[in-house]
Amino acid sequence: MTTATLSAQWRDNKRYLWLLGAVVPALPLIGGYLYHLTGSPLSWWLAMIMVYAVIPLMDLLIGTDTNNPPETLVKEISQETYYRYAVYLAVPAGYASLIWGAWAFTHMDLAWHEALGLTLSVGVISGIGINTAHELGHKTPALERWMAKIALAPAAYGHFFIEHNRGHHVRVATPEDPASSRFGESFYAFLPRTVVGSLRSAWEIEAKRLAREGRGVWSIHNNNLQAWAMTVVLFGGLTAWLGWPALLFLVGQALYGLSLLEVVNYLEHYGLLRTKREDGSYERCQPHHSWNSNHIVTNIMLYHLQRHSDHHANPTRYYQALRHFEHAPQLPSGYASMILLAYCPPLWFKVMNPRVVAHYRGDMSKANIKPGIREQVIARYAKSA
Repeated sequence: MTTATLSAQWRDNKRYLWLLGAVVPALPLIGGYLYHLTGSPLSWWLAMIMVYAVIPLMDLLIGTDTNNPPETLVKEISQETYYRYAVYLAVPAGYASLIWGAWAFTHMDLAWHEALGLTLSVGVISGIGINTAHELGHKTPALERWMAKIALAPAAYGHFFIEHNRGHHVRVATPEDPASSRFGESFYAFLPRTVVGSLRSAWEIEAKRLAREGRGVWSIHNNNLQAWAMTVVLFGGLTAWLGWPALLFLVGQALYGLSLLEVVNYLEHYGLLRTKREDGSYERCQPHHSWNSNHIVTNIMLYHLQRHSDHHANPTRYYQALRHFEHAPQLPSGYASMILLAYCPPLWFKVMNPRVVAHYRGDMSKANIKPGIREQVIARYAKSA
């Protein structure tokens, strides 16, 4: 069968919906316009309402999509510029919300709950912007890699560009990875561990690279410093324009944005572990080392990030070509819903711990378990097996 015949038979049923990924970053702007029309203080919380209420409900109502493109069409699909521009558009949309949000925070007479709603809503967009940077940063064109750094600046998380690609993807689903959560570890224990560990890892990775090239770590060639400088210029410029209250807003939204990234990291590999070989190295990352989800609405908003199993097995594959694998462990719902569970550890453990146990068929010696409880967990499930 020819490629032309396949093209006639297969269509990306989400093709034009990918543009919604660029609409989401504009939610604070839309909220501001709704406030102008209605005067409702809930308008300032629009992005929060969408992410934590509307999208989970839509995931539940609309369901999943396990449709995969034919492998013979992957090259053709990956080269379509339409898909790239659908991602590019999200970057200026996110910046527009950030800049307008800083202006509204400093110039409008907002009640404290309205200012808080605005800050958190823009923070949501900055957190989603890290996912946009994630998609761009995995690609080889210089333009996309620079756009990834630009997209990371609002969340002040520029080192993600280095740590994710050259740290997390190397150590994923191992105890050495600060971005892989462990069985029995709450999100609130994971958050400081991953923030500090990822920052340290990114710095060490760049230091080693620069040393190999005969350059000092305090160099213009340090990718971490380049990305952090973008944040300094962005925050400094807005503060100079709008005054010191703008800095309070910028820091607040950045902290919330980076926490949103890390709660997504928390749920993507919870309890999963790659097998260690006799020589001390780990097996190659496979689809069963990541939790997967095919819930349509969140996948559209996050450029197929939820097809995480294929992403880690094939990191350079474009989002539109990522596949569903039947044998990959599946989350019970989309990321938007699972984030809410992660915020409540007892509910998270109740829902996810049995799934980890089932995935390893009761042999918890194969799982990535929180240190200090590993032996107890293994013994507990060995008795019940």
